[in-house]
Amino acid sequence: MPDLVFTRRFSMGHRLIHGASESCALPHGHNEFITVRLKPTRPSRLDGSANMPVSFQKAKQTWHRFVDERLDHALQLAGDDPLLAWFKAHEPTRAARIVVTPGDPTTELMTCLLMAKINAFLLAEGGVLYCSELSIEETPTNTVSFAGDPADFIPNTDIGQACWWNRADMSIAD
Repeated sequence: MPDLVFTRRFSMGHRLIHGASESCALPHGHNEFITVRLKPTRPSRLDGSANMPVSFQKAKQTWHRFVDERLDHALQLAGDDPLLAWFKAHEPTRAARIVVTPGDPTTELMTCLLMAKINAFLLAEGGVLYCSELSIEETPTNTVSFAGDPADFIPNTDIGQACWWNRADMSIAD
């Protein structure tokens, strides 16, 4: 059965504090493109009528809402970043717009977290589709693509399966 592939653009800010790149230790932003590839969980012959397992509109509705309302113009910070504590203490309303990650919010990590998130949405919507690949174009010359089980690569956390990326809700932090 044919795969569904769609892309969404969003703007984000982040910083990487754990030494990967000194130039990335200062808050900065990117205009990113996120592309997902959805496959049916039970491939079957097209039915000669509707000829699709799920309409594009239904398949991307929740995901696009999440990208538009929660990721677009959000700040991505590691859970141990001192800026996170500052926002919580001084600007708690704005702190709600921070994507909190286990360690630096690299594009590599974000592909895994966001694949887990879209799969949680798809499972909650009946499990007809699953995300088999997710890529993020960070710049016109840098793209990270991931296919596989994101749980195999996401850092272990104390809250495990209860993490925001495993829940079918609009959360971006715990």
